[in-house]
Amino acid sequence: MAIEQVEHDQEVLPADTGHGNGEHDTHSGVVNPKLGMWLFLSSDCLFFGAFIATFLLYRDRPGQTGPTPADVFDIPFTSVTSFILLMSSLTMVLALAALQRGEDRRFRIWIMATALFGATFIGGQIFEFTQFTREGLNLDTSLFGSSFFVLTGLHGAHVTAGIVWLVSLWSLSMQGRVGQHQSEAVEIAGLYWHFVDVVWIVIFTVIYLIPK
Repeated sequence: MAIEQVEHDQEVLPADTGHGNGEHDTHSGVVNPKLGMWLFLSSDCLFFGAFIATFLLYRDRPGQTGPTPADVFDIPFTSVTSFILLMSSLTMVLALAALQRGEDRRFRIWIMATALFGATFIGGQIFEFTQFTREGLNLDTSLFGSSFFVLTGLHGAHVTAGIVWLVSLWSLSMQGRVGQHQSEAVEIAGLYWHFVDVVWIVIFTVIYLIPK
């Protein structure tokens, strides 16, 4: 009878509800890595907000030397590179959707397209910086130059980090280490990528489109 009672107690123990990959949901229903990304993006919003405010504060200060925004900005060119970056958000969505359907080949195509769009944007930004330098606008030329280069340069650094992340996911997929069951990792990368795209919309509007 004692043995039967022990076996009965073992049968009624609750089953393990933990995830097989070691990740656990928070009380909000969001897994820890995704929650961590949301917290990081929230702090980054404050970070970029501070630099945008600094740019607006210093771009029209009187007595500054060197070229003005009207002297150096090429809005049509920047508009094209901005459109390319925004298109990368679409390819990121397509990449995630393909992976969730188990279409690994399509996932690799779209994730690489996203990285290439990002690289094209960075190439355009480097070209633009080079042109500005030739026209006399440098980091130490004026307060406008300092705030402009720091703000756009930091955003470019974020895009570059995202490109490295996307290429890493592509490489892992080629090795068979990213599949349909790892779509959440790609979704987190997508959150980051969409964030840098949205931030650029704000930066482009504030710097290039809002008149003095």
